[in-house]
This record gives sequence, structure tokens and C-alpha cells, in this order.
Amino acid sequence: MSVSKLPEPWRDRYQHAVAWERDYPPLSLVELFTTSAEAWPDRPVTEFLGRTTSYRRMLDEARHFATSLKLLGIAPGDRVGLFLPNVPAYVPAYYGAMMAGAAVVNFSPLYTARELEAQVADSGTRLIVTLDSAALLPKALEVLAGSALERLVVARLADQLPLVKSLALRLLGRKQLTPIPDAPDVTAWEALPTGGMPPKRVIDPLTELALLQYTGGTTGTPKGAMLTHQNLSANARQLRDIDPDRGERDVTLGVLPLFHVFANSCILNRTVLNGGMIAMLPRFEAAQVLATIRRVRPTAMFVVPTMLQALLDDPRMGGTEFSSLREIISGGAPLALPIKERFEAVSGARVVEGYGLTEAAGVIATNPLREGDRDGTIGQPLPATRIRLLDKDDSVRDAAPGEPGELAVQGPQVMRGYWNRADVAEAAFARREDGMWLRTGDIAQFDADGFLTIVDRSKDMISVGGFKVFPSQVEAVLAQHPAVKEAAVIGVADTYRGEVPRAFVTLLHPGLHPATREELRDWLNDRVGKHERVDSVVVRESLPKTMIGKLDRKALKAELGT
Repeated sequence: MSVSKLPEPWRDRYQHAVAWERDYPPLSLVELFTTSAEAWPDRPVTEFLGRTTSYRRMLDEARHFATSLKLLGIAPGDRVGLFLPNVPAYVPAYYGAMMAGAAVVNFSPLYTARELEAQVADSGTRLIVTLDSAALLPKALEVLAGSALERLVVARLADQLPLVKSLALRLLGRKQLTPIPDAPDVTAWEALPTGGMPPKRVIDPLTELALLQYTGGTTGTPKGAMLTHQNLSANARQLRDIDPDRGERDVTLGVLPLFHVFANSCILNRTVLNGGMIAMLPRFEAAQVLATIRRVRPTAMFVVPTMLQALLDDPRMGGTEFSSLREIISGGAPLALPIKERFEAVSGARVVEGYGLTEAAGVIATNPLREGDRDGTIGQPLPATRIRLLDKDDSVRDAAPGEPGELAVQGPQVMRGYWNRADVAEAAFARREDGMWLRTGDIAQFDADGFLTIVDRSKDMISVGGFKVFPSQVEAVLAQHPAVKEAAVIGVADTYRGEVPRAFVTLLHPGLHPATREELRDWLNDRVGKHERVDSVVVRESLPKTMIGKLDRKALKAELGT
């Protein structure tokens, strides 16, 4: 389908799609997966706690699932939900649903039944694939009984483990599992109906919805970003193209959750595109991550900064060899320079920072993987990605040269819009003379060499007597204190100045660095501008984090009722 035939109201978002199509021709995720599976059928696509599964086997399972969906009444355009941690069943469920013409909806395994039910209702999900885990299946059954959800398909965890671990789970780990009920609307994965090969379908990658990815953003109201096959396949190819040393061996450490767009693009689609293997871990545990690195010798690792800190805190870090890693990209939150420097010093591996968001299918910018990265920046735009900075107060104007502005983006990875939220989708884009630009809500600044620095989120800015304070800048200073492990800064009400910054920290080694809150406050306030000074530093044992492990300012604000 040509760009000129794209449906309104978002046709003008693709004015530059002629160049995009030249660099990244329309490609469906079904074709991406099938092409790799047929090119490298005997390669392993997943490694799960010691058990590998080949591309050939995964392709067969995906086709079986696609056929089963048709027999169960799932039609093209329907939504199929995945309520799964990182397990091998995710792969055939994800690509198989798309083979059947359905759009995948990712649900976090951390959701409560109430949260799951709300997103099932909003998305119109008809069928959910989940696991017989005691942490998942009871919630899914509760939603099945009390909502418009029509069916559950349940994969067995034991079937995906190596033989010894599988037997141990069946015999000794029964409390971790929930029996699959014998019910007409619940089907075990191995009992799915069969009916030959799925029918051949013509997929228009530019228009067909592949993934409905929910994002709460800073408003707290979940919105389903509509990502097409082309959005996701283009981002996978953009990520492939920034690796100058990619070779035959591609092994990705899969510890970031696949239900999140960062991992979905970087770990799943990018690795499958390369014919690589994903070493899956169902959750982040530092000891298990280090053991997996020693076992599989990964070439790529995608992380959030808190994961790097947790690895540094583990005594086994020093005995782990990291030389196989040619690509470590940190995203999801600003990477504090002390964490980057400590990790590189201990591991000998290179860490670069990148940036992305759900509405852009994962990633829009990153630092060079080899030479020339710029500490404290998110690097430069990915291939075929255009960036501009909008005036913070008037999006119809650009920011003044050299001044910070709201980061806006165009590219083949930019979403179609928000599911059933046309009003919100319109506000998410700035209409300019050269088309529609996705507004990220992040304030950024270019340096002379075109490297981008995220100053902060526009909605997180603190107004102190009319002066704007960016929390991330205060956090970056506080992170340099030798006692500080993590820092988060939010604004709290102040009768005189309107708002005042307040800092929350955890300490690296409370016994070795018994810093008091007064000492930390005074140390920080001596190093920041007068309007940036905090009223206090609150020392805590832990700070709230989002589902992918980045510090959650919004949760801190909720605790304080701000």
C-alpha cells in the first residue's frame, strides 16, 4: 500500500515515508519471523534456564496456534492478550496471534485482577494466553468469570523447563502452580485444536495493527498505543543497523520483560530478525542474571539503570566474564554517570545510553556502540528518524536555537494513534508544515555535535517561585555523593514559593557511609542553584519502581498526596 493511500486522519504523519520505505520497506512481523525461521531452522531461538528451542519448533507452534485461534472463532482484527512473564511460550503466542490476523495486547504479570479486567475491557480482548503459575492463573480466571473475556489458553511452566527442573517443579513446586480447570472456556496449550496450516493472509504492514501496547505515561490513565507491523519491524531493523560488528552469533540476554515495549523491540523482534537466540529469564534476580551470562556468553544486553546497580551489589559480579558482550544499552530512565563508570570498571564492558517510548515502538535514539559516545546524553537519532525541539509553551513554534524544548519525533516507528482515544491521540501530535510530529513530553537539548540530552519530563518540572526546576538535574548531582545509591526528586507544596524540591534516596552501604539526611541536604544544596535547593533529603530503605525497574516519581507523589 502506498503512502498516498493511507487512511485519514494520520496520512500526513507519513509525509517522509517515501524515504522510510526506501530504507525500510514495509515488512510484517509474520514475514520477519517466518523468514528467519526458514533461513535458520536448526538454530535455537530461546534458551530458558538451560533448555533450548529451535526456530523450526517455534514456527510449527506459532502456525499451530494461529490455526487453533481460527478454529476457536478468533477473526482478523480481534485482540489476543498475553499475560505472561518471559517464557518460551511467549514467542509462538506472539507471532502466531499475528499469523491469525489478531493484534496482540501485552498485559503485565504484575497486574492485579482489577487492572487486568480494566484493560481487557478497554481493548476488547477476546482470548488471553497465560501460565499455570499461582501468580497468574487465579487472576486470569477471576477476570474470565467477571468480564467479557471469552477464553483462556494456559501453557504449563513445567513443559518449558529442562527435564530435571521440570520434574522438580512437578514434584516439589506444586504450591507455585495452579491446576488448569476442566472448563469449556479454558484450554491447555497442548490441547489446542488442530486443523493443518493457517490460511495464507495478505498483510499490509503499514496499516495492520500488530500490537496494542498500553502506557500510563505521566497522566496515570492507561492508553493503548496502536503499533503496526511496520512500526515494529522497522524499529527492529533500525536497531540491527546501529550494530557495526553484528555477526553470525547473536545471543541476547532476555531479562527485561517482553510485555514492555523496550524489550519487545530490542530483545524479541531484533533478535529474531538476526536469527539470534534469547536467553530468557522470567524475572530479574542478580545472581541468576550473572549465572546466565556465565552459561550462555551473551553478545547483547538491554537493561534499565537499576539492574546495573543490582549487579554491582552482587558479590559474584567480580567473578563473571563480560567479554562476550558487544552491545549493552541502558534505557527506561537516565543513566547516572557513577553507575555507568562503576559498571564499566568492574565488568570491562561498554555501556551506552539510549532513549525511546511506547508510542515510537521502542527506541528513537542511542549513543554509538563503539567509539564516540557522549556521557550524559541519549545519543543521536536512529536511522530514518527525524527529531525537532518544540517551544515548551507553544508547540507550533520551535525552541530557540541552543535552548531546551519538547522532544518531537517522526519516523517509521511512530504509532498510528491511541486505541479508542482519538482526542488524546490528536493532542499527542504537533501539526507542522512538514507533517505530524509525535510529542514525547520530554524536554531535551541538542549539543553542537547533534547529541541529545534529556533535561526532564515536562510534567515532572517543579515550579519554584516562577523558576523551572528539572528533577533529573538535581538527582544527577545527588547521585555523585559517595553514599548515595539511588535518588528521586519531586516537588511538594510550599505556601511561599508554590513548590519546593524534595529528595528521596537509598544508600549504597549504610554502615560504611552513615550519612544523615541533614548532611546530604547541606552537601546537595551547596552544589545546586538557589531555586534548586531541596527542603529535605529523605533516606529510605527502598524507592518505588515501575514494572521495568525504573524509579517511579509518580508513586512518590501519590504517597505524599501531591
